[in-house]
Amino acid sequence: MSSVPHLVQYQGSKRNLAAKILDYIPTKCNRIIEPFAGTAAITMACAVNHLADKYIINDLNKPLVGLLELVVNNPSYVARKYGEIWNEQIDRSVEHYYEIREKFNKTQDPVLFLYLLARCVKGSVRYNSEGMFNQSPDKRRKGTAPQKMENNIFSISYILKGKTEFYSNDYKILLKKALPGDIVYMDPPYQGVCGDRDSRYFAGINHNEFVEELNKLNKRGISFIVSYDGKLGEKSYGKEIPKEIGLEHVFLNAGRSSQATLLGKSDLTIESLYITKDLVNVVEKIKKENRSELFERVS
Repeated sequence: MSSVPHLVQYQGSKRNLAAKILDYIPTKCNRIIEPFAGTAAITMACAVNHLADKYIINDLNKPLVGLLELVVNNPSYVARKYGEIWNEQIDRSVEHYYEIREKFNKTQDPVLFLYLLARCVKGSVRYNSEGMFNQSPDKRRKGTAPQKMENNIFSISYILKGKTEFYSNDYKILLKKALPGDIVYMDPPYQGVCGDRDSRYFAGINHNEFVEELNKLNKRGISFIVSYDGKLGEKSYGKEIPKEIGLEHVFLNAGRSSQATLLGKSDLTIESLYITKDLVNVVEKIKKENRSELFERVS
């Protein structure tokens, strides 16, 4: 897979699993739709590899979606403002971080958010009960240097500009936009490992309602992939998607999780991937064709 640009090390991002997930996305589809996009790692991986004509990015976190939209459509502005903010921290980085955090919580400015994401502890986003960003700075580093950030910003803009729609809606609204020929990738926040209230997200989703939405997609003939339940070490998290939905269930080794790292553990994360049968069949067909070509060359 081609090298994929990224803005920040974002906890919960599927960037490290993107190559394995893309194995189930054939070329070429109409649109890639991410209703729970986060930093849109899967969208970016698909765009780098030219897997779709158009992309839809959605997340309830409005400043995050606003940041991605600015990066794609106005990269010069984001790179310049980020550089200004970053350079202001040199002599008083910790105090500067808290000042920027206070400004962000008042204004929701997406570029301030970019600095906080690049500078906070282990890329681990946290919100308090009032929805205010409250993560602390990583005192060992000052965040991504402006030149490196600028390179990433312009790379992201290059692969997505003119091809991408941005929304901050309930996921159910986004699913209604899906059409046959699209592929929906979903990584909902419900199945976290932080208990009933996960401070990484503004809100979870209801399991039964989510399963019903998957049923609706199936009836409409929409292809989709879902990252959902999984294991951290020997402990399982989250409910499985019922077998009656008729999805292929595969397991991906995600390595040592960021959550385990934060807790000082070495447990491996095994993530579940649920895939509509049509995508599995397409991938199997491609593998058979590749094996046949290899056999012919060897013969």
